[in-house]
Amino acid sequence: MPQFDPSSFASQLFWLAVMFVALYWIVAKIAIPRIGEVLDQRARVIQDDLDRATQLKAETDQAIATYEKAMAAARAQAFDHMRTIQAELKTVADARTAEVSNAVNRQINEAEARIGEAKKKALESIKNVAADTARDVVAKLAGLSPDAGAVDNAVAAALKDAH
Repeated sequence: MPQFDPSSFASQLFWLAVMFVALYWIVAKIAIPRIGEVLDQRARVIQDDLDRATQLKAETDQAIATYEKAMAAARAQAFDHMRTIQAELKTVADARTAEVSNAVNRQINEAEARIGEAKKKALESIKNVAADTARDVVAKLAGLSPDAGAVDNAVAAALKDAH
């Protein structure tokens, strides 16, 4: 085998050194810069993505804050609106209650007046019935015919004492 021949060692070492330098130069000048560019480009893309994500997160946080502020304002407005409506409903209910109370009081007063009239008529009717009954009793028991005016006066006196 020619590789193991000691007379060709010098030329083999020379070509080894030349090939090593050539490959080293190719790797150092062509391959490594390209790999470095790819790594730099990937690092820039990753950093751009991280910057964009940070920017989007900030925008999202701002949108959430705006949303929460709008929701708080809407809740406050709804609460104010509900309070206004409750006040209006209370006013309407109070007015309606006053109307109903006035109508009921008026009906009570009218009923009391009717009851008073009925009571007055009933007392007059009782007075007449009592006078007639008293005349009939005296006529049957005593066999007398009493004076109608005297019997009416006696019944009126008895009813006054009863009240």
